[in-house]
Amino acid sequence: MRKIECISVFDMLKVGVGPSSSHTLGPWRAAQRWIGELKQKGKFEEVERIHVDLYGSLSLTGKGHATDIATVLGLLGHDPVTMDISIIEAEIERIKEMGKLNFNGEREIDFSMAEDVKFNRKFLEFHPNGITFRACLYNGKKSSSSFYSIGGGFVVKKERKNASKKMKNFQEFPFPVEKATELLAYCKAENKPISSIVLENERSLRTDEQIEANFKQVWDVMLESMYIGCHTEGTLPGGLNVKRRAFEMHQRLIGDTEYSGVEDWIPAIRKTEVKFRQILKWVSCFALSVNEVNASLGRVVTAPTNGSAGTVPAVMMYYMCIENHDATFEDLKRFMLVAGEIGSLFKKGATISAAMGGCQAEIGVSSAMAAGGLTELLGGTPEQVLMASEIAMEHHLGLTCDPIAGLVQVPCIERNAMGAIKAINAAEIAMESDASKAKVPLDKVIETMWETAKDMNKKYKETSEGGLAVKVSLSDC
Repeated sequence: MRKIECISVFDMLKVGVGPSSSHTLGPWRAAQRWIGELKQKGKFEEVERIHVDLYGSLSLTGKGHATDIATVLGLLGHDPVTMDISIIEAEIERIKEMGKLNFNGEREIDFSMAEDVKFNRKFLEFHPNGITFRACLYNGKKSSSSFYSIGGGFVVKKERKNASKKMKNFQEFPFPVEKATELLAYCKAENKPISSIVLENERSLRTDEQIEANFKQVWDVMLESMYIGCHTEGTLPGGLNVKRRAFEMHQRLIGDTEYSGVEDWIPAIRKTEVKFRQILKWVSCFALSVNEVNASLGRVVTAPTNGSAGTVPAVMMYYMCIENHDATFEDLKRFMLVAGEIGSLFKKGATISAAMGGCQAEIGVSSAMAAGGLTELLGGTPEQVLMASEIAMEHHLGLTCDPIAGLVQVPCIERNAMGAIKAINAAEIAMESDASKAKVPLDKVIETMWETAKDMNKKYKETSEGGLAVKVSLSDC
């Protein structure tokens, strides 16, 4: 039987802390997994000293992505979904001052941020984002384990042992999907929209109550990140002195409309002016707000990554606040089901890692996800949904990842706004098209994206060694 990787919607839409899913959330999760390995082997209590080696892209842009901080937070035993992010700075300062790390919150060991986290320029063969944990034990022996952060917060070992469990779970999926053509075939055979097919797959993994709770958590974090971004002014951390723009944009757009909190925010937005320029500004404001929160180590939802976290919620807000004032939470769930499935097609057929494929793998995929989700809510057929996703990605092909100073700020934040606008445009074009006569199938654009990724020069893959990253420096800012 052909095995197809099991990817849930909630694998593509995960709650985490910024600024990067591959460089922050992934190493954080890797640290948690390593602790689990040590405990399973009965070595946790024997650890005397820890050393962390970061390789390739994790090293080259690690400082700007807070990779060292995220890794240490994982070693401390914090969870990115539930941690009080307001204490991050205090936790790191304590380690620097005391030279001690409370390993998994259970035992103090000597630790130096400067000496025990090493940034290696070397690339490991398996993936550009490599991290190795080394432990010196009291008996003089050593224990080490390597992980690879492959994008979107996904972490694997080289032997991909973690894949076997997912493969087993996947056998329970009633509609196994690897390509868009297979997804379309299920829709035709069952006479159902894409969201219904994907929901049936999710039901083989979770109860309806769990699915509902997960969607609510995802949407709550998306909405909260937009709200916080629109109500926080100042300058982003990191040294680029990037001014937060969502705050002033939001003030000008919302005007004198009154509201008392996040619960009243959407009705307030619906009362504002909706001319074409205002629509563009609102969508951009929503996207910018999320990624300003992400850039300041705030909590966001990977969609499919942290660096592209603003595109999908911005388009969802566009639908709720501008396109359809009667939209409900059920509409949002349908949007997320479709978006998550589109994202999984790209992960299976190409990559969602900028270190592997450039920014086309992040903003390009997020735009395709948003375009697909919006098209179904606009009443589009499954063929039109896939066409919209293809159009969105087609016009991101070849997009490089060249963050200035390794920070997920310039040009990353603005790219989310551009991806959101392109997604809406792609959906509208698809809705006005005979999708049965599409010249470029989604599967072909996914294959093309992967070929483009492999052909792309390594310096344009999240290394900060090419493009804007070398034309503009911290001294210029």
